[in-house]
Amino acid sequence: MRLDVRRLFGTADRYADAGHPLRRRLRIITRRERMAEALAFIQQFCDETGQDKEFALDRLAEVKRALKTDNTYQHTAEELAFGARVAWRNHARCIGRLYWQSLEVVDCRSITEPAAIAARMTAHLHDAYNGGRIRSMISVFKPVEDQCLPATIENSQILQYAAKMQTDGSVTGDRQNLETTRIAASMGWQSESQSEAFDRLPLMVRDADDRRSIYNLPDDAWHEVEISHPQYEAIADLGLRWYAVPVVSNMILSIGGIDYPCAPFNGFYMCTEIASRDFADKKRYDLLPLVASALGLQANNKLDPLWQDTALTELNRAVLHSFEQAGVTMIDHHSASEQFMEFYRREQTCGRHIASDWRWVVPPQCAAVTDVFHLKMRNYHPVPNFYQSRATDGYRLMPYYGDHEQSRWQRNRDRIGRRLRLWQREPW
Repeated sequence: MRLDVRRLFGTADRYADAGHPLRRRLRIITRRERMAEALAFIQQFCDETGQDKEFALDRLAEVKRALKTDNTYQHTAEELAFGARVAWRNHARCIGRLYWQSLEVVDCRSITEPAAIAARMTAHLHDAYNGGRIRSMISVFKPVEDQCLPATIENSQILQYAAKMQTDGSVTGDRQNLETTRIAASMGWQSESQSEAFDRLPLMVRDADDRRSIYNLPDDAWHEVEISHPQYEAIADLGLRWYAVPVVSNMILSIGGIDYPCAPFNGFYMCTEIASRDFADKKRYDLLPLVASALGLQANNKLDPLWQDTALTELNRAVLHSFEQAGVTMIDHHSASEQFMEFYRREQTCGRHIASDWRWVVPPQCAAVTDVFHLKMRNYHPVPNFYQSRATDGYRLMPYYGDHEQSRWQRNRDRIGRRLRLWQREPW
C-alpha cells in the first residue's frame, strides 16, 4: 500500500485545482504555517518599527481572528511597505541590498483591471527612470485571498525584446523570449521596430478570469541606451542597445503568509547583468564572436584562449561608458561587491544573519578579485521574501528564528521543525 503524504498531512485538496498557471506556482502551506508566518511578521514589524507592546498585542489578536475566520488577513499600508523592503533585504540572490530601506513602495491593491495595471506600469517606468537617476520602486497589486486569484503580469520583465526563429534555424533577438514572442504573435501582436534584434515585446496581463490581454507600452517608457565604446568605434556599428530600467515582474512577493503574485519591482543595473549575461550568454544574444571581430580579435581558442575574456571586459567597458554618457544610473561589479560587504557588516551590527546565494551574488566577471567571492554564504530562505515558483524556491520559504536569542533546545527544535516542513512540502 502506497503512503499518500499529501493526504496524511491534509494538503491533498490544495493540489487538486492546479490547472491555473499561477496556482501551479503558488506556495502550498497549511493554516498552521500561515498563522505562524503571519504572527512572526507582525511581531517583526512591531519590533523593528518601535511599536509599543499594547499595539503589538492588539494587532496580533486581530490577525489571529481574521486567519481563523477567513484564512487570510489584510496588511496595513505600513505593514505592506515594511514587508516589501524586508523581502528585498532577505532575498538571497541580490547583491544590491545596501539601500533596501530606500525602496519606494506603491500600494496598488485597488487596481485590478488589466488596462489599469498596464497604465500603472507605464507610470512606474516613468517614475523609476527619474531623468536617468534610477529610483528603486515596487508596485504591489492585489494579493491571493484564500482560493481567489488576482490578475498577474506574464512577462518576466516589463520591458523585453522579442526573438524570431529564422528559416535556417538561427534565432534573431533575445533567445529566452522565443515562447513569449510566439504567444504575443498568436494574439495579434506585430512588430513596429526597425531592428529585428531589438523588437519591443508588448506587456501581457492575465486577468482574474484567466484571460490574456496585451498592451504596447509607449516609446517614452522604454528609455533605451545605445551602446558604444570609448575607443573602438566598431562596437557602435553593431547597433546594440538596452533599456535603462529593469523591472522584474515574474516573482511573487510573500509577506506574513500572504502572497502578492503581481508585484513588479526595479533597482538599477550592474554592468555585468547586461554585458556578461544579456549580451554574452549563449541562451541570450551570444554576441561575443561579433564583439571579438569588432575588436580585431580572433575568436579561436587555440590561437588565443583568452579572447573571450578580452571581449567580455571591453563589452562591459562599453556598457558602462554608454550608460554614463546617457546619464543613467549604473554600477560596476567591483563597486557592487564593496556595497554588499557594507550591507553585510551593517546587518551583522544589527544582529541579523544574512541569507545569500553564492552563485547569484558573486559577479560573473572577475569574480575572484571581488570580496564577495571569498565570503562564506548560506541561504536561510527567510520570509518575507520573493520567489518564482513553489517547485524551485518557494517551497523552502518559512520564518527564520535564528536572529533571536535561543537556547540549544530551541535551536534543535527549530532545525527539526524546518526539516519536517520541507519534507512535507516535497512534491511526492
